[in-house]
Amino acid sequence: MRILLTGGGTAGHINPAIAIANYIKEKEPGSEILFIGTEQGMEKTLVPKSGYSIEYIKVHGFKRSLSLSNIKNVCEAFFGVIKAKKIIKKFSPDIAIGTGGYVTGPVLMAASQLKIPTIVHESNAYPGVAVRLLANKVDVVALAMEDAKNYIKGAKRVEVTGNPLRPELFKTNKKEAREKLGLDDRQVILVFGGSLGATYFNEKVISWIASLKDKNKYQIILSAGKNNQYENAIKLFKEKGVNLDDFPNIRVSEYIYDMASALNACDLIIGRSGSSISEMNALKKPAILIPSPNVAGNHQEFNARFVEKCGGARVILEKDLTEEALGEAVEEILGSKTVYQRMVKGAEKAGRKDATETIYKIAKELI
Repeated sequence: MRILLTGGGTAGHINPAIAIANYIKEKEPGSEILFIGTEQGMEKTLVPKSGYSIEYIKVHGFKRSLSLSNIKNVCEAFFGVIKAKKIIKKFSPDIAIGTGGYVTGPVLMAASQLKIPTIVHESNAYPGVAVRLLANKVDVVALAMEDAKNYIKGAKRVEVTGNPLRPELFKTNKKEAREKLGLDDRQVILVFGGSLGATYFNEKVISWIASLKDKNKYQIILSAGKNNQYENAIKLFKEKGVNLDDFPNIRVSEYIYDMASALNACDLIIGRSGSSISEMNALKKPAILIPSPNVAGNHQEFNARFVEKCGGARVILEKDLTEEALGEAVEEILGSKTVYQRMVKGAEKAGRKDATETIYKIAKELI
């Protein structure tokens, strides 16, 4: 198989594409895979790090108000389609699969016009602009959640597949992951506000950590995010009087590249509610979800409420996020075996593990 994959911007769009690539390579080792992304998105780092080739086009998202930059972005999208066509003709894929982000639009539009079979995948309960615009152009729209069907119009075929997950998530367990990361038997809390970070989210989490009377009680893994978020987090810890050198149980990094180990090792997740919730649920991890209010269609709250309804998460809206509210939620979940086990079952109910297999089968059928 020759597979063209596209998805970009944040890890939430890129990781599902990498998961699909990994699964295909596992099933058919001789497959050739090429990614198309932008040089501004995290795909520039994550795709090569995963061992795949990537080509670039230039495209930006549209603002939600009238602006001169939108005219420029329309032109970019037009020329993005032209460049994508050149890449596609040279690579000659059997199928093109997109997982969201602005780059997905021009690439799958180009593939569709060249009569290449196409699949677009949406990982959220509320589909992004690119997916909604492509719905009637591609051969299959694959959805992570049933609720997203309400916003897909004119599609030839819609399949609820779940969200593609990296196979490495299931190749370890809590004991092995903790040994690999050098963690002991204390409860582990994994914290991440998204691959690009979140200033307010980080501030409140760090304030809560600094307020703990016993700062050695938990082992905390905090991914602060890129765009200077890591430097800001280190500075804030110092301002709060926390010398991280004195607390090796509190680990702060810019980005967690071995997320499979971190997810398996933890007992509780404090995070946003983008596509990463699929990984949390598949591994049956209780979570405190703080949806980002700065996303299209408020899709993160849709995602978070779905998991909450299943019983796998507590939802705290960012406007209600305080160190006290966060502390109370952590104590409620980790301080009660009954509550914790109930949330484990709720996360399992919300999860699905077979999305990559399902998308692979659809791709084979289309080819």
